[in-house]
Order: sequence, then C-alpha cells, then structure tokens
Amino acid sequence: MLKYLLRAVNVICMLLLVAIFAMPFAWMLSTSLKTLPETMIFPPNWIPKHLEWGNFARAWGSGPFLHYLMNSIIISIGILFMQMLTIIPASYAFARYKFKGSGFLFGMVMVTLMIPSQLIFLPVYLQLSAWGLLNTHLALILPFASSAFGIFLLRQSFKQIQEELIEAARLDSAKEWQIIWKLMVPMAKPVLATFALFSFIAHWNDYFWPLVMTTDEAARTLPLGIAKIREEEGMANWNVLMAGNMILVTPILIVFFFAQRHIIQAFVYTGVK
Repeated sequence: MLKYLLRAVNVICMLLLVAIFAMPFAWMLSTSLKTLPETMIFPPNWIPKHLEWGNFARAWGSGPFLHYLMNSIIISIGILFMQMLTIIPASYAFARYKFKGSGFLFGMVMVTLMIPSQLIFLPVYLQLSAWGLLNTHLALILPFASSAFGIFLLRQSFKQIQEELIEAARLDSAKEWQIIWKLMVPMAKPVLATFALFSFIAHWNDYFWPLVMTTDEAARTLPLGIAKIREEEGMANWNVLMAGNMILVTPILIVFFFAQRHIIQAFVYTGVK
C-alpha cells in the first residue's frame, strides 16, 4: 500500500512540475490566438472564443521576419559549428594529456565562465570594428567560437572513457584525430547533443549581442525583430506580441523534441558512471 501511495505522490509531483513549466507556453499560445479585447478580460480566459490566426500574419508582417529568421539560423548554427571545432580537441587534450601547465590552462578556461559578455563587449566591439566586421554575421559568430562550459562538460565525459579503448585504437595504428572523431566523439554523443541544445537556445534567444554589434536590418536576428513588433504594434497589443514570441520559440521546441532522447541518455550515462 505504501509503495502505491509513494508512486502516486511521485506522479502528482511530476505533473505539478510539468504544469509549472508548461503554463507560460500555454498562456503564450492562448494569448497569441485571442482578439485584443479578449486579452484585457479579467479573470482571463484560457481558451479563446474565436481563434485569431491573423495575429501571426500581423507579427510576421511587422518587419522582414524571413530575413531575421534566416540570420538567426545562420548565426546559431555557425556558432555551434565553430564551437564543436574548438571544444572537442581542447577537451580531448585536457582529458587525456598531462603536460606542464595543463592545470593552470584549464583553470584559466574555467575563469572565463565567471566573466559575463556584457563586461567585455567594449574591447570586442572595438576590435571587430577595426576589422570592419560590424553588421556582419561574423561579428555575431566569432566572439562565441569557443565555449568554456562546453570544454568543461566534454572534458568530464572524455575522462570517463576507459583508457584501454584508446590504447587499443593506438595499437591498431589509429592517429589522434581518428581517435577523437571515430572513438571519443561517438561515445560522447549524448553530452555533445545536450551542449548543442544549450548553445543553440542561448544564441537563438540572444538579444544583447546582436543589438550591440548590428545597426543594419540586414544583419539583425529574430529577437530584435520581436522587439520591433512593440514599435509597430504598440505595447498594448499583447496578442500580436505573443504571436511573435510563438514564432521565436517554435524552432527551440522543435530542436528540443529531436534532441530530448540524447539529453536523457546523457543524464543516464552520467548517473551510471
């Protein structure tokens, strides 16, 4: 009897957590489908009386949203690609090689986690300006070409891989780059997928850096486009604003849907080890 009671309590707690995290998304979707008078009703209605799909058209038409969307895709994927090229070899070196100063260098990498980008944006801005990269995709990609968090996360995963597997690969005349890309990376795929999701979400939603590094609409991203809706529609049009936010968050939900299996595997793998 006690076992079933504990199981029921566990299920109730999980349902409450799901409700807490899902409620903002449900409210955003509900508001995006309401007419403007319905958004002002108190107490609010969760289910709109008439589905106002035109809110999405108004949000999309408030600016060059297709261009914003393409910029966000290019920049988010470009950052992720550059990060994978840098964090994988760096993590392998820190995890599997013992060299003079390795501890100090890894400590310096970890120190960068405590430095917010808002603190260093001015020298980075001046440097990118000197290179003539402002209002370009590179200005939004290069400052994030590596990730201290990614190096830390992947280093821990690489350290858990048995040394015997690496030695066996070396006995088979495998070169270091083959060991990294054909042995280490496939075994750390769940961790890489988890990091990729975190990185994608962070840079997809980034508002500060594109705002600082761009003044031209041709280089701006989707979060700045959502902010432009407030200028075009006004702060009171919550239905159109929420429709714009739904456009912003939908790609994240799609990516999470496809990556969730790898995220679960990453946590299970870490727990088993």
